[in-house]
Amino acid sequence: MQGSAASAQYAAVVAPGDGAFRVGIRVGNGGVTRIRLFPQADPVTTRNDDPALVDRIVTQLNEYLNDPGKGFSLPLNLQGSVFQRRVWRALMDIPPGETRTYGMLARNMGTSARAIGGACRSNPVPIIVPCHRVVAAHGLGGYAGHTGGALLAIKNWLLEHESRLSCHLH
Repeated sequence: MQGSAASAQYAAVVAPGDGAFRVGIRVGNGGVTRIRLFPQADPVTTRNDDPALVDRIVTQLNEYLNDPGKGFSLPLNLQGSVFQRRVWRALMDIPPGETRTYGMLARNMGTSARAIGGACRSNPVPIIVPCHRVVAAHGLGGYAGHTGGALLAIKNWLLEHESRLSCHLH
């Protein structure tokens, strides 16, 4: 998955109601620093980091997992290049229930689809910075550097979850 979930400690762990996967949350310097996605069966431990911030993050993640129309209003403490941060900001502008292709984003940002994919792959906070909304011209594309397996299943779950929103809008 995204590194070894078992070897990491998280400030909190959240799962959608159907238990399809879990979301490990890390915080630091007053913001979210990392989100890890991993299978329900992976063992993890939690520690008590910044309880007020963690409660806010957990609340917003649970709201999103229950209602894909819920957005996020969280402080982020992300490490990345100027280009990566620019791509991550663009991803946050993609509304829930919609997707963009790597190529569309690349044309809008004056770069290559491969560069967009690299920035998506290095996204430290998936779901909050919704890289799952970026798909290939034909098919899902990858997710967090994987083109199959559990992470791609999570991307598909997130897109299906958000597709329920667009069904309610029409």
